[in-house]
Amino acid sequence: MADFVGAVDQGTTSTRFMIFDHSGAEVARHQLEHTQIMPRPGWVEHDPAEIWERTRTVVETTLRRAGLGVTDLAALGLTNQRETTVVWNRRTGRPYGNAIVWQDTRTDRIAAALDRDGRGDVIRHKAGLPPATYFSGAKLQWMLDHVDGLRADAERGEALFGTTDTWLLWNLTGGVHVTDVTNASRTMLMDLQTLDWDDELLGFFGIPRPMLPEIRPSSAPDPYGTTTAGGPFGGELPVTGILGDQQAATVGQVCFAAGEAKNTYGTGNFLLLNTGTEIVRSKAGLLTTVAYQFGADPAVFALEGSIAVTGSAVQWLRDQLGIISAAADSEVLAAQVDDTEGCYFVPAFSGLFAPYWRSDARGAVVGLSRFHSGAHLARATLEAICYQSRDVAQAMEQDSGVRLEVLKVDGGVTANDLCMQLQADILGVPVSRPVVAETTALGAAYAAGLATGFWRDTGELRANWHESKRWTPSWTEDRRAGGYAGWRKAVQRTLDWVEVD
Repeated sequence: MADFVGAVDQGTTSTRFMIFDHSGAEVARHQLEHTQIMPRPGWVEHDPAEIWERTRTVVETTLRRAGLGVTDLAALGLTNQRETTVVWNRRTGRPYGNAIVWQDTRTDRIAAALDRDGRGDVIRHKAGLPPATYFSGAKLQWMLDHVDGLRADAERGEALFGTTDTWLLWNLTGGVHVTDVTNASRTMLMDLQTLDWDDELLGFFGIPRPMLPEIRPSSAPDPYGTTTAGGPFGGELPVTGILGDQQAATVGQVCFAAGEAKNTYGTGNFLLLNTGTEIVRSKAGLLTTVAYQFGADPAVFALEGSIAVTGSAVQWLRDQLGIISAAADSEVLAAQVDDTEGCYFVPAFSGLFAPYWRSDARGAVVGLSRFHSGAHLARATLEAICYQSRDVAQAMEQDSGVRLEVLKVDGGVTANDLCMQLQADILGVPVSRPVVAETTALGAAYAAGLATGFWRDTGELRANWHESKRWTPSWTEDRRAGGYAGWRKAVQRTLDWVEVD
């Protein structure tokens, strides 16, 4: 058997290809950013052709630098930004336009209408999701309603929908139109009980069923397809793992037992709690989602708290305000002060996701005096990441009755030691980072490798997990309670800022 497994990680701001060995250690990687297209306030788009071109480049560059070829890889896994909606032509393979990104809020009126007439309750029960701009169904409806000729092509079976996993799989394999249960569970179109597209839900959005990909397990001993000789791998490689990025991180963090949780810090934050094979319906503003399904085994579910803007708030400091030149500078700048001195930043750029689900919210910086500086704003930005995670952790405890004893963390922001210390202080529980912090790509590799026997079982994967660093709380209870009370007060200032019909 080949010595390595590969994983394409197609994220919100970049695409990377990583290669792992049997111990789960990184062998090689390459990563490239793609353009964030923002044609109007609240609109966020990506160019699918650019994403495919970046994918080709990162695969070819990684293999070349590592001196490896397609025969050195046992399988390929895919993981992706979820909910982001791509539509392309079956015959030409060309997109009908830019992808609508999960952060995009143009569908706020569609989402609001679903709740007004009772359809929202059906969506919550069947799909486990609240009607929100976040999810794919409304984005696809918007495209069908606004892109010339698309609905007619869709009804003729010529237009295809997919999240970016499906788009990449189509291009890598020469036309396989498949997604997995985790990505399908983020559309508002799949019934969690049947793990299939639901005709009633499709009817709510006016979506023709032939547009939709086949739904398969997250780890497939019978491959979804094989890469083509003309593609970036230069030969045939079975694609046997697909997971949405946050579910992939859950697998990469080996959260295979009910009650185990992880928090991924990327463009947004995503805290997932494994609930086993039981579908737990949230009463506290969380999502019910599929965590993974391995082969013929039953699907495993999770409660999820999705936060729209965390790492991207640091990018805002860099790109829009210009007070830092690189994301890592946020730690240096924030460390210049010991406290925000009453300053709070609520980065509700796309409204507020879990547990609030308020599309009418917009970002705010509150508590300012002339004393405050860029250092205070940088520290308030890091604290905002952590306070939003506390909001979700408390909702998760309310729904599950399980209190976090330790929080497993991963993703790019975990390289910021000050932010992770603040997370421990604000939550009041230890925070643990693994040796392999890029657990999203690792989880996709695990799903692919399990399917081919590269790894025998999840026990082998657990043995690969090792802690790199742990942060323990240092704040007093009074400081923790006072800081959080101020945060909740700041959140209230962001609400009812825009009109949503």
